[in-house]
Amino acid sequence: MMSTKDFEFKQIAFVFTSEGEKISFKNDNIIVTDADGNMKHQSSCYRLFILFICGDYCLTTGLLDRSKKFGFSICFMTPNLRVTTMLPSKAEGNVLLRQKQYAYNKTDIAAHIISNKIHNQLKLLKKKRQKTESDKETIFKLTTFEKDVLQPNLSRQEIMGIEGICAKLYFKSLFQNHNWKARRPRTKIDITNTLMDIGYTILFNIIHALLEMYGFDVYVGVLHTQFFHRKSLVCDLEEPFRPIVDEAILKALNLKQVSEKDFWKNQNQYILPWKNSKKYVGLILKAIIEQKNEMFLYLQTFYRAFMREKRACEFPVFEILDTKEI
Repeated sequence: MMSTKDFEFKQIAFVFTSEGEKISFKNDNIIVTDADGNMKHQSSCYRLFILFICGDYCLTTGLLDRSKKFGFSICFMTPNLRVTTMLPSKAEGNVLLRQKQYAYNKTDIAAHIISNKIHNQLKLLKKKRQKTESDKETIFKLTTFEKDVLQPNLSRQEIMGIEGICAKLYFKSLFQNHNWKARRPRTKIDITNTLMDIGYTILFNIIHALLEMYGFDVYVGVLHTQFFHRKSLVCDLEEPFRPIVDEAILKALNLKQVSEKDFWKNQNQYILPWKNSKKYVGLILKAIIEQKNEMFLYLQTFYRAFMREKRACEFPVFEILDTKEI
């Protein structure tokens, strides 16, 4: 399996075929060129971790062969960044791991994950320069919930209930200066929700690729229940990392890097046209890449703790970067 040092050199590449970008290979190097033939990206296939292809693309045997040979995942997306297919590079036959997954029926790891998520939400709220009384009250409530969710023998429903309450308070406080209404996935009721959908989608597929490296059954979660075609474990382990995306979006809003002119509004939905998607993918991806090594270490430690059947308190904790005030 990949070591932490090996992963430090791994790269995440985006190709926007809708803008005329093309993929080619030369001497085991992947080359991405723009519509004018200028080189946009070049790296050894050995260094590639996941390749996102946005737009129409004919899947070739050459790309599939290299994906398998060099162990990188491929994620196909529509021009508006909706995932159509994920081809992960996976560890086959980790039967013991899957047996442990199928036998696990507790909620202690789920509570640990959500407590970690609330902890990172708190870190973001505490970075706010000017805190209102409402902000301070929200911080106090989340601090209490961070501990309350770790009470023994809570059901999945109770854990999800605490997570939902915290999320509602957190988003209202974090985006209060940007006409925040509510978090409504996939409804695109405002620009912030549209950007969240994009950011969480990118994050989701990176977590998916990391989990597949160890041979997890990504459809079997510890928090989200099993549901047809839902990758519940990916949903679970994405949770502590979501504040990375939230912070990137908030910074972009505060710095006036987000323009309403870049979006197309149709029937009260804010749609990001493909020609403007690269800008926002870049803003969010930069924040994720800054902490990709920590993400890898978290998933690696999670795998080892799960295999050794450690107590939930011994499972990893992800800490969002300590950056400047927001």
